[in-house]
Amino acid sequence: MNTSPRLENAISKLYTAFHSGSLNPECCKSCAVGNILDNTDTWKHLTEGHGSLKLTYVGKVNEALGRKINGYTPAELLQIEAAFLGGCGYSLPLSHKTNRLVDRNSREVMFNGMCEAVAVLCKLDGVSNVMDYSKLFEFENNQPVNELVYTY
Repeated sequence: MNTSPRLENAISKLYTAFHSGSLNPECCKSCAVGNILDNTDTWKHLTEGHGSLKLTYVGKVNEALGRKINGYTPAELLQIEAAFLGGCGYSLPLSHKTNRLVDRNSREVMFNGMCEAVAVLCKLDGVSNVMDYSKLFEFENNQPVNELVYTY
């Protein structure tokens, strides 16, 4: 499967953040988009609130000018973050009064959030979800339809 450099880069950063324990849905520098954008929080000025899909005036201007940050438009970044937070079990958008619904340190919760973010990343690039292994388990006449191929 051919993937874009922006997708490869984003997935690599999420993978590293997940395995180093530095994904944190409550921090704009350590959330999915924060990690994709090199642990910066400048993207928070593009949205009306953490997890919101509404662009601020600054976000709308950047979107209208066709600006991209690490390959993503402001609207795309908001979609990625909303998916991540939703996958982590948060009601959106987050607010200062949001009750923590999940243990944010749970690896399972971070994995679920990361999977949702990766699904959106793949959709934005028009490729199949790289996290979807369901095709490996398809069968006809009690025989696998697809072969598992190892690459080393």
